[in-house]
Amino acid sequence: MIVAGAFSHLLPDLFGNRMRAAVFRLAGVSIGVGTVIGGGMRIAGRGPAERRLRIGDRGWINAGCYFDASAPITIGDDVAIGQGVLILTQSHELGPSERRAGALTDAPVTIGDGCWLGARSVILPGVTIERGSIVAAGAVVRHDVPPDTLVAGVPARTIRDLRDDIDPT
Repeated sequence: MIVAGAFSHLLPDLFGNRMRAAVFRLAGVSIGVGTVIGGGMRIAGRGPAERRLRIGDRGWINAGCYFDASAPITIGDDVAIGQGVLILTQSHELGPSERRAGALTDAPVTIGDGCWLGARSVILPGVTIERGSIVAAGAVVRHDVPPDTLVAGVPARTIRDLRDDIDPT
């Protein structure tokens, strides 16, 4: 996994996109057909983190993304992930005033088919983003997002329902 990560950062951004995906596949990451990685990507977590990251078909992962795969991360088909997105599966329980960051906790993250995660958005542990939703750039998502919903802000909140934006023809 270390070699795959290092190789991922050696190539210039937006060059060797399919090659990056192939190297991560060789390192044990489940990456679907047609998914490309547009720049350096980091996968971290206890033990074999690469086995807890599953990425669907025809996806796009831009440069500088960080996946904390301490718990499973499942990314559906046709998902676009912008530059510098953080997907986190690990946090801390609230501790006493002497040490507020208490015991570590893990919770999986799921990104549904067709979603778009804007640049520098942060997805926190335990979140499910349902099919067809958009997370605006810079948003911090701490609760589940319903299907076909646009969320933005810190913390992220619903901006609009996207079901009316779908062209039925």
